[in-house]
Amino acid sequence: MFGTLLLLACPAAGFRLLGTLGIGRFATWRAAVTHGLAVMLVFTAAAHFNPVSTVMMPGHEDLVAMVPPFVPFPRAAVHLTGVLELLGAAGLVRAETRPAAGGGLAVLFVLMLPANVFAAVEDIPLGGDPATPLWFRVPEQLVFIGVALWAGGPRRSRSFGSSMPGRGSGTLVRPGR
Repeated sequence: MFGTLLLLACPAAGFRLLGTLGIGRFATWRAAVTHGLAVMLVFTAAAHFNPVSTVMMPGHEDLVAMVPPFVPFPRAAVHLTGVLELLGAAGLVRAETRPAAGGGLAVLFVLMLPANVFAAVEDIPLGGDPATPLWFRVPEQLVFIGVALWAGGPRRSRSFGSSMPGRGSGTLVRPGR
């Protein structure tokens, strides 16, 4: 039940540890969690193309079973969401594409919420494990939406007002001089 959250949390913690060891790319929790989300997405996307369930992850057919009946072409939908997860993961790694990737992933996670609700309500097992209960699936999906938005959100400067003349640079600006 906690497997997907661990796929986010463990790499994020590992990246943050690298940041504390001096690797600047992972100097903040935001950067570490963003890259942790990318790692999680590579693994979850792989399940979309895995023909059968394995011990480590569900397979394509498991995910097809989660697709609600109102979604046309469920097999194609599972492949498409896998491709979108991979593109999102790649987009999170580059600063230039991170805002679009974060926003796009948040939308994707919202669109995937009905499949998670359907799987929980219909008691659909995933990867041979019992169905994850609704009380866990919905908050988990909200965490992923929030992390995607946080990852893609605007970056704040380190010093307040540093873009204003005389602010954040250590110089004092006096009126009339």
